[in-house]
Amino acid sequence: MATRHQVRQAVVSLLYAHEMGSEMNEFKDEFLEEKKIRNERKMQALETFDAICLKKGELDEILKPYLKEKDIERIGIVELAILRLGVYEMKFTDTDKAVIINEAIELAKELGGDSAPKFINGVLDALKGEM
Repeated sequence: MATRHQVRQAVVSLLYAHEMGSEMNEFKDEFLEEKKIRNERKMQALETFDAICLKKGELDEILKPYLKEKDIERIGIVELAILRLGVYEMKFTDTDKAVIINEAIELAKELGGDSAPKFINGVLDALKGEM
């Protein structure tokens, strides 16, 4: 069974593909199967992905005040996907905020640019007190 971390990796990858304009209907199932994310974890990944896509505007509005001088359109697609996932989990799940931030940092180390872990940690850490 896939771990929660693997589900988060998959959600970030799906969000990235969605932002890049990929046709998601076929891609989602194939991608999750390729990553061996099945059954309950597959449902979890798809529900999280769909919810983030649906609430993207709301999540971005929550993020904007914490981006300091960065314009949301200037943030890398991967980094923005990780931030949206983090904000979504803080707002709509019961997962401990420290776990959410740690997972986001790990995703940033794996998938983001060199400065991504520090940036994502700063934004989510500042935001956690407001959620």
